Amino acid sequence: MQITLEEHEPRVMGIPIGAIVHACHVATIDQGLAQLAIPGLTRDNLEPVLQYCAEVRCAADKVSCPGCKRRTEMLGLETLDQFILSKKEIIVGDGRVRLKGEGIETVTTPCLESLTRQWSGENYWFWARRVIRKLRHGLRRMHIQGEPVAGEGETPSVILMEPQLADNIGMVARACANFGLDDLRLVNPRDGWPNEKARIAASGANYIIDDAKAYGTLEESLADLNWVAATTARQRDLRKPVLSPEQAIAEMRTRIARGERCGILFGRERNGLETGEVANADALIMIPVNSRFASLNLAQAVLLTGYEWMRGSPQASLGRVTTYEKPLAEGLYMGADRPATKAELTGLFEHLEGELDRLGFFNPRHKRPTVVQNLRTFFLRANATDQEVRTLRGIVATLAQGKGRAKKPPGETP
Repeated sequence: MQITLEEHEPRVMGIPIGAIVHACHVATIDQGLAQLAIPGLTRDNLEPVLQYCAEVRCAADKVSCPGCKRRTEMLGLETLDQFILSKKEIIVGDGRVRLKGEGIETVTTPCLESLTRQWSGENYWFWARRVIRKLRHGLRRMHIQGEPVAGEGETPSVILMEPQLADNIGMVARACANFGLDDLRLVNPRDGWPNEKARIAASGANYIIDDAKAYGTLEESLADLNWVAATTARQRDLRKPVLSPEQAIAEMRTRIARGERCGILFGRERNGLETGEVANADALIMIPVNSRFASLNLAQAVLLTGYEWMRGSPQASLGRVTTYEKPLAEGLYMGADRPATKAELTGLFEHLEGELDRLGFFNPRHKRPTVVQNLRTFFLRANATDQEVRTLRGIVATLAQGKGRAKKPPGETP
């Protein structure tokens, strides 16, 4: 496809290259191309377009794309204040908040948080390199195939209310996979669904991402559930049970065991759940936190409740289990070793005490019983293995017999 320089922007068929990179990065390549619908642009000829961006050839051509960090740098905008002044007006959300500037362009932003994070632009050249890797090698971690740990309805559903960042959805999916929560539901995700950025952030929890469902309203996402608990850090003037994560999970286990379906509702990253949304829940979950800093990020909240769920699950494992790694139990890890027998320990004691007798350690002699008792107590408290006992006996023998030539400290002459 021919790349042209129009209005100080590199374009393909009138579309800025940055827009092509953006579309193919936030979704799959095929979804991005379908959305753009650029005549003649296919997977087969997409890479040269991406290479132009990935190699930052725009710098030599002295052009840039809207939304790219290079555009912001070329305009000399170093602060958010300067960015706002460069615009005629910035419309926030539904338009009730508007920021006036001195420029001629009007732009919109979902919220001030997004503006603060995104005003300087995206590193489109870095995104282009990622899309090239996807084009050549497929999706990241696609080879990792997870699967649900339980049947449908046998674990609580995780419901995210209007999640704002695809990265957060991905991290939530990873937390769900860590702790066996197989059903992820999204209510009106801001950046649409499916979303490739969520898959990347999920770091291999692909089956959670693939099976996640998006709903238009909260009511639709809860329709098939019997009992729902809403997480909140704020006190609500609602007459509902207030439970800790441990209590809420215990209630869910009881209900799921008798055939009910349960869910845990989590709020938006920016401001949590509104009271009207909490009213749809049967109970509130409040996580014990520092009262002066009670806000958790979305993935943290899911992680804590997921941990409580997995703690009482038969699928729980201390760490990973692979072909070469067996499940571990709590307590001292012995590996292939075994605890030393009393006979082996007695042999060590008699060996040590005999050499100490020979070398005149017990002086005065009448204190020998007390010192021997202390030594045996010390070694018994160590819970030594059979191998450790053999090593100790070797040390005693070497010290007693004076085997080998003593080594001089470094730098010391004989």
